[in-house]
Amino acid sequence: MGKIMMTAMERRKEAAGRVRAAEDAVARLRAGLAGVGVKLPSLRIDPVSCAGDEPAPLVDLGRCSIETALRLSERLEAKAAHDS
Repeated sequence: MGKIMMTAMERRKEAAGRVRAAEDAVARLRAGLAGVGVKLPSLRIDPVSCAGDEPAPLVDLGRCSIETALRLSERLEAKAAHDS
């Protein structure tokens, strides 16, 4: 029974690690976007994807205004043109 408890604990730790990795990804994305003058107000981890015993967190880029979408598109196009 100790082995089963350990396995459950290991699974919880692994799940927590996946959620932390998603949180880190959101923070990095938020910082990167801010660095080019773009803010996605709804950027977050999708809470439904974190449910259950083995979460598979998804990053929800969320909703934004047309102006924000256009600003993001401009930055991406400028970056692509610079890299070409």
